Formats: sequence, structure tokens, C-alpha cells
Amino acid sequence: MKCESCGVDIEEDEEMNHHGRVLCEDCYLDAVAPARACDPWAVYTAKSFVNNSRDEVELTDSQAKIIEILEKTGGVGQEELASMTGLCRHELENAIATLRHMEKLRGELRNGKKFIMLWDKPYPPPVS
Repeated sequence: MKCESCGVDIEEDEEMNHHGRVLCEDCYLDAVAPARACDPWAVYTAKSFVNNSRDEVELTDSQAKIIEILEKTGGVGQEELASMTGLCRHELENAIATLRHMEKLRGELRNGKKFIMLWDKPYPPPVS
């Protein structure tokens, strides 16, 4: 059996049903509890973890790549960021939500288009 969302093979008795669709466990969890960039409890938890951690918090490779791109560009649209990172929509949204909770990046509307940019960098980006 295949997941109707991502197409991965699902072992017998491992499938999940959501609104009449057969999903793998990952897609089911995304359907019932999607990542949200604006989640006050997640921000509080992430900030508490970062502030109370004795070690520097390590970013995943995807998160580090997003930060690097935003440092160079000053901000990009989500579609452009997906293209530049090679991440699928789902992976990108999860990475953005996590980085937003850590207050490493934010969203901003520019001419009616949503841009992703670093938390502490003003618009327009500095000229390099």
C-alpha cells in the first residue's frame, strides 16, 4: 500500500486513515499537527532551551543552509528559498517553523509577497 500524500510504501497494518485518505505515519502527523511558524508555546520552549543550554545549539544542515542563504541575500521568497535549498515544501516549512521558534528568522511582506529574512536584520539588506 502507498501513502496518498508522499507515495512511500506502507507496511500492512501501519497505514493511518485521515479524512478518507490512506497516509503513512509522518504524513498523518503532518495532517493532524502541522508545523506552525507562529506558535507562542513553541517560541517560549525553544528560547528557554537555547538560553538554558550549556552548549551552543546545533542547527541541522538544512537550517544552516537557510541561514547562510538569508545572510547572503538579505531575504528571499519561500519559493526561491525552496529552489535554493533543494528542500521540498514540507521540509522547508518545518525548517522555517523551527528557526522561527528560535527567533533566527522571520517573515515580512514586501510588495504583497512574503519574504523570509533573518530575525535581526532590517530591510533593505545591506549592499555588499
